[in-house]
Formats: sequence, C-alpha cells, structure tokens
Amino acid sequence: MAFLSAVRSFRVIAGEQRTGLLFTTAVASRQFSDNIYSKQQDCPDRERSRSVTSFYFQSAIDQAANKPSVRLTPAAILYSGKSNDDSHILRSAQYLHKELPVRIAHRIAGFRGLPFIIGCNPTILQVHELYIRAFHILSEFPPVVDLDIEKDFSDTLRTLLDDHKDVVTLLAEGFGECRRHIKDENLIKGFLDKTLTSRLGIRMLAEHHLALHTETRPNYVGIVNVGFSPRKLIEKKADFVRNVCQAKYGFSPDVKLNGHVNATFPYIAPPLDYILTELLKNALRSTVESNLESLQNMPAVYVTVAVNEEDFVIRISDRGGGIPHSYVNKVWDYNFTTSGNLADDRIDGGLFGQVMNASNSGPMPGKMHGYGFGLPTAKAYAQYLGGSLTIETMSGIGTDVYLRLAHIDGKRESFRI
Repeated sequence: MAFLSAVRSFRVIAGEQRTGLLFTTAVASRQFSDNIYSKQQDCPDRERSRSVTSFYFQSAIDQAANKPSVRLTPAAILYSGKSNDDSHILRSAQYLHKELPVRIAHRIAGFRGLPFIIGCNPTILQVHELYIRAFHILSEFPPVVDLDIEKDFSDTLRTLLDDHKDVVTLLAEGFGECRRHIKDENLIKGFLDKTLTSRLGIRMLAEHHLALHTETRPNYVGIVNVGFSPRKLIEKKADFVRNVCQAKYGFSPDVKLNGHVNATFPYIAPPLDYILTELLKNALRSTVESNLESLQNMPAVYVTVAVNEEDFVIRISDRGGGIPHSYVNKVWDYNFTTSGNLADDRIDGGLFGQVMNASNSGPMPGKMHGYGFGLPTAKAYAQYLGGSLTIETMSGIGTDVYLRLAHIDGKRESFRI
C-alpha cells in the first residue's frame, strides 16, 4: 500500500510542477537539474522529489526506449484461456509489467523528437510530463509474483488510466495553440498517429486486464465480445447521435440499416464505438445543414454492413451535399475543421476519455462539430486495427464513407495490439 500512496503523491504534484518544467531536451535538463533537485529536498515524500528529478535523468527511459515492443494479436488475447486459480490474470499482469514501460518510453522518445518550439508548449509539455511520471511508476513497480501484488498492480493501472483520461484533449489544445509554428505537417501527423494509436493499444491491453477480474458479462473474454453484432452497435450509436442531432438542430434524419444485419463474430468493440460515433455525427450533421429548407423531407442516412471471411465493411451514405473539392484532402488533417475553429470544448468523446467508458448514454453538451481530431483519429484507429477508412464524395450530392476492419478470429494473419 506504500507504493499506492506514492502513486497518489505523484498525482498531487502534477499541478505543482507543471508550469516550471519547460525544458525537455537532454542539454537543457542537465543544466537545470541541480537547482530543481535542491528545491525538492524539503518534500516530505521521497517519491515526490524523484518524480521531478526524473525529468532530468533519462537513462532508464533511454534504455527502455531502445527495447522492442512485444505486441499481441487479438486471437492471442481471445484464446489465452481462463484458469480456476486466476493464473491467467497473473500472466497478464506480468506481461503488462514488462511491456507498458517500453511502450511509454517509445512515446516519450516521440515527444523528444518534436520541434523545440512545439515541445515547449505548456499543454504539450503537460502530456509529456504525464508519460514520464507513468513510466517511472510502472518501471519501479515490484515484480508481480503473486496475486496480492497483482491486485496492487491493477489498482495502479486504474489510477494511471484515470490520470491520462484527458490526454487527447490536451494534445488537441496544445497543437492548436502552436499550429502557426508547425512547418512540417507530415512530421506532426506521424507523431499524432503514433501517439494516439499507441495510447489506444495501451488502454485496450490495460482495460482487458482489468476486465478479466470481473468477467460477469456473457459472451465476453475481457474486452473481447465473442458474439459481437455490428447491427446492435450501429443502432446504439445511431440512437445516441440522433438524440444529439435532435437536441442541437431540433431535427434528425433517420438512420436505416441494411446488408448482413444478422452477422455476429468475435470483435473488440470499443475502438469501433468511437469510429462509428464520429462517422455518424458527420453524416447526420451534414444532412441536416444541407436540408434546412426542407426539414420535413430530410433524406435518411443509410448504413450498409457487409461481412466476409477476411474482414467486414461498414458503409455510411448520406445526402448531405458532399465535401467541397478544396476540403477533400484536408479532412484527414489534425486540427482542421469546417467550422473555422481549431478545437472544440469537448474533444474527448467516447473512446478518448476511457476505452471501456464509451456507452454515451445520452446527449452531451457542447458543439456537435469542430473538434478537429475526429476523422484523422478515426482513420488512424482503423489502420491500427488492420483496416482502412476511405471517403468517396460527390460535391453537391452526398458522401459515402467506407470503413473496413479485419476479423480477429485467428484464422488468418491479423493486426497486433
């Protein structure tokens, strides 16, 4: 329990040290390390001092960043088995204990590789700080040799998941704030694609491990739904987005489903939950805003599901006027919005806040568009999950969006988490 107390102390000082830690390169860090360390000597908890000095002594992070990541296939997670003595939970914790510090170190290296003027943005630096703190908490956790230690490890994971729930909001705000300093769009896109998908993978693995403790839902192995129904999820997301649309505009188009609507198969639903919400939101918004003069005769949005042995495809078709030619390529850019704003006050919807907390039980306040991270994040997630997200648009008519995702049943080569 002493370790958990140290974890909580890490969280307490997050706000205390954030504004002063503006130098993250190795040269600057060593220059100021002695002063920072001396200021922390009166701290009652030694861990609080170490959390600050860890910014300046990076050898452990460097060593971990040089190690390869060991990614698992979804089938390996699905068929890993369940034991009566909970040894499967212990094995899962031991894997995460070794793997998570390596993945986090890789992302810290990514933050170091940002242009200096961007890396020094206080909001982006705040996220960098969170990753460094998480690395030291996990890398210094004792070996998970029994279920008692595993319980403490799981509690630590829950704490870190909560600490990092606003990371995507902070990234969106930070890159929006320093957008004028971005000279290489591809570098930033690569950084964000990697950071967001790495975050997705880490959260999926952590949430899966925690779900193994409370396997009370039928047809579930951790976060894997062995009887996943695309129709049920699409209907759930359509109802949610229609309610949001109704609350914002006073009207909402119907969403009609066709194709292989009765298909079921194993799948990990939370990432798809976010992607579908984003795609349906865009389709309904464009449909309403293109038919404001004929709201009573608003065209429906059609969702078609096609399932085959290799993958499954979801097509969302709207009559929302299409995308202007000048915007077609820009819709995949981070922080690009058609609303004219760089960021919205509610960037973290669905999956962003917490992978397993994606029920979206009712309309959420705030704007329905203008987030600037929605489509590029959805595309990055789709590619991470072994699929693709493409757009076919007819300017003046409407847009078809094609989401293709690979099966995870292990019958063919799959993506790795």
